[in-house]
Amino acid sequence: MLGWVVTFLIIALIAGILGFGGIAGVSIEIAKTIFFIAIILFLISAVVGLVRGRSRV
Repeated sequence: MLGWVVTFLIIALIAGILGFGGIAGVSIEIAKTIFFIAIILFLISAVVGLVRGRSRV
């Protein structure tokens, strides 16, 4: 997911440099949305990992 964020940020930078403000704005919004989704999924995964604990074999 973070790879997608980097991709959309690069698209936004290139579009901004070339003067495509609309495309740059949309790309930034998509990148921010995917970034926050990735952070939320990471936090959920961390909490579930802590609650489950380590199982002994």
